[in-house]
Amino acid sequence: MKKVAIVGAGIGGMSAAYDLIRNKDQVTIFEAESHVGGLAGGFKEKNWDWSVEKFYHHWFLSDHDILDLIKELGWKDKVVIPHPRTVVFYKGKFFPLDSPLAAITFPGFTFFDMVRFGFVSVYLRYLSNWKSLEKYTAHEWMKKAYGERTYTTHFEPLLMGKFGDHYKDVTMAWFWARFKARTTRLATFGGGFQAFADLFADQLRNKGVKIQLNTLIDLVKQKKGKLEITVNGKKEQFDQVLVTTSPSQMARLAPELPNEYRGGLLGMQSMGAVVLVLSLKHQLSELGYYWFNLPKNDGFPFLALVEHTNFLSSEHFGGDHIVYCGDYLDPNHEYFHLTQRQLVERFIPGLKRINPGFQADWINKSWLWKTRYAQPIPLVNHSQNIPSVATPIPGLYFASMSQVYPWDRGTNFAVQMGRDAARMMIEDARG
Repeated sequence: MKKVAIVGAGIGGMSAAYDLIRNKDQVTIFEAESHVGGLAGGFKEKNWDWSVEKFYHHWFLSDHDILDLIKELGWKDKVVIPHPRTVVFYKGKFFPLDSPLAAITFPGFTFFDMVRFGFVSVYLRYLSNWKSLEKYTAHEWMKKAYGERTYTTHFEPLLMGKFGDHYKDVTMAWFWARFKARTTRLATFGGGFQAFADLFADQLRNKGVKIQLNTLIDLVKQKKGKLEITVNGKKEQFDQVLVTTSPSQMARLAPELPNEYRGGLLGMQSMGAVVLVLSLKHQLSELGYYWFNLPKNDGFPFLALVEHTNFLSSEHFGGDHIVYCGDYLDPNHEYFHLTQRQLVERFIPGLKRINPGFQADWINKSWLWKTRYAQPIPLVNHSQNIPSVATPIPGLYFASMSQVYPWDRGTNFAVQMGRDAARMMIEDARG
C-alpha cells in the first residue's frame, strides 16, 4: 500500500483519487478552499434547489471521459440534456449560428462563403493528425482557409475574446480541437456541478479517501526517499504526491525542481477570468437565447453573456433568472482590481444592449468571481513546451489544465488528465 497525497480537490484531483483508492493506495486530498470542485465549484441561495457554477460550465455530448465516469458511478440518470440556443452579434443584431440551418441563413456569409465554410469545417472535423497544424497560428491558417470575410466575421472575434492581445499567436491545433471534440448539444448534472462534485467527494470518502478542506500546502520536498509535505507548519511524508494546481503554484510548492522544469512551468502563459453572476427579477432575453457571443470590437464590456435560466428552468432557482457576464482577461487587467459594485455599474450598459428594457432594479443580487488562471495560452509548437506529468523528482507528479493540450480546459479533460496521472503513478510504483 502506497501513501499518496493529492493537492487540489478539483475534478481532476478527485478522478485521480478514485483510481488510486481502487488500487488499494492510502489517499489524502488537500484542498485550500472550503469545498470540493475547483473551478467547477458552485454556490447556492436558500431558495434555490440547484447550485450555480461560479464560472459557467456545461458538458458537450462528446465529453466521453466525464460522462463515462458518471455512468461508472451509477449516476447516468442525473445527466440533463436541454436544448439551448446560441447567438452571435452581427451589425447590431443577434443571429443564431449553432446549426447548419442557422449558418445557411446567417447574413454575414455569402453562398460561396457557406460552401467554403462547410468544406473546411468538415476537413477539420475528420482530420486526425493535429500535429500537422501545430506549426501554424489559428489566425493565419483560418484567414487563408476560410477566407477573409468568414474569418473576420466569425472566427477572429472568438479568438480575440478568448486570448486578448495574444490571439494572433495561438496555434491552430487548439482551434482544431474545438471542431473535433465539441457538439451543439449540451448537458449538465441535476442539481448543478457542485452537486456532482459533492456526490463524488462522498463516494471517495466512503471508499477511504481522506479529504482535508481549508488546508493550504506550504511546501513539497524530498526527505529520505519520501516526499514531505508541509501544512500549516506540520510535516507529513508520502510515497507519491500529485499536484493539480496551476504551473506557477507548482513551481512555488516544489522549489527543489530542476531549473529547466521550473522554467517550463513559469513559462506557461494563461488568461484569467472575471465573472459577474446576477440574479434578476425578469428574463433578460425574451427570445430565450442562452449564450451570446459578443465581439469586443463592438464595445460590449464583457465577452459573453450567458442566461443560465434559458438553459435550465428558473424553477430550479426559486424563480430567479440567472445571468453570467464573463470575460477572459490578462491577469493584470483592470477588472481584477475593480469592486463588485464598480463592475455591476460597468456592465449595466451592456445588459441594456441585450434588452433595452433592462433596469438596474431588476437585479436581486450579484456575485463576483475572479481567477488569474482560467485559460492556458497554447502557442505554436506548444506540445514541445508542456511539462511532463512525472516531474524530475521521483514520486512527484503534476497534472493541470495546462497539459490537456490540444484539447480545451474543462471538467471532461480534467477527468482524463487525472486518471492518466493515476495510471502513471500506479505503473511507476510497480516498477
